[in-house]
Amino acid sequence: MSRRVLIFDTPNEIGTAVAQDIAARMASPLTARSGLFLLGCPGGRSPRPVYAALARLARAQALDLSRLIIVMMDDYLSPTMDHVPNDAHYSCRRFAREEILAVLNAGLAPSHRIPDVNLWFPDPANPAAYDGRIAAAGGIDLFLLASGAGDGHVAFNPQGAGVDSRTRIVPLAPQTRRDNLATFPDFASIDQVPTHGVSVGIATIAQARASAMLVWGADKRTAFQHLAPATAYDPRWPATVWASCPDATIYADRNAAGDTL
Repeated sequence: MSRRVLIFDTPNEIGTAVAQDIAARMASPLTARSGLFLLGCPGGRSPRPVYAALARLARAQALDLSRLIIVMMDDYLSPTMDHVPNDAHYSCRRFAREEILAVLNAGLAPSHRIPDVNLWFPDPANPAAYDGRIAAAGGIDLFLLASGAGDGHVAFNPQGAGVDSRTRIVPLAPQTRRDNLATFPDFASIDQVPTHGVSVGIATIAQARASAMLVWGADKRTAFQHLAPATAYDPRWPATVWASCPDATIYADRNAAGDTL
């Protein structure tokens, strides 16, 4: 097991470091043998610096991203337990298309772009199939992770989520819904935040070959204080699952780390 806590001055520096790590992993002999690289991805503000930096790196180095699989963590559900509309401001499918796929593909040669079929989401009609699909493709090479500021949720896994939990429909905890008012500021009130989501489980994340926990901003200081000392999964703060992966790193900025380190 390898666990590291790295501190940077700015979120952009975090993005650059993680992007360089992704590129190096994609160029590894393991990826060359399998032909695919599965990148677990959250929506929201935490990973934006990584997506922007990886896009810059891909353009500068003419990286071939055509074998990159974007494995999205979750999505909100409508009252009928289906995906929310594709164009909703809080839709993770919209986020993935506009803020991951379009960003990474911009400026790349057509043959080097991530094809639409390489953008994966859990299906609320059959959530369990997602874990099988991931396993059949060789497993997740690197999971980008973020922690809820108020309750430590990761994806939509609430406090108390089982270490063996897998992709499923999850009722959203009240604090998770409040945290998502900041994640998606176009919500006018908590009443507009959906009450359910489809989400990968703790076990889905823990089985990744590597994890990169992204923690930046002063509002994530409490999260950092829970995450940095973790050596194993603690259901009281689900994002501690970062430490369960064989190769696990926290990337934090000084605003989040404060005087802890």
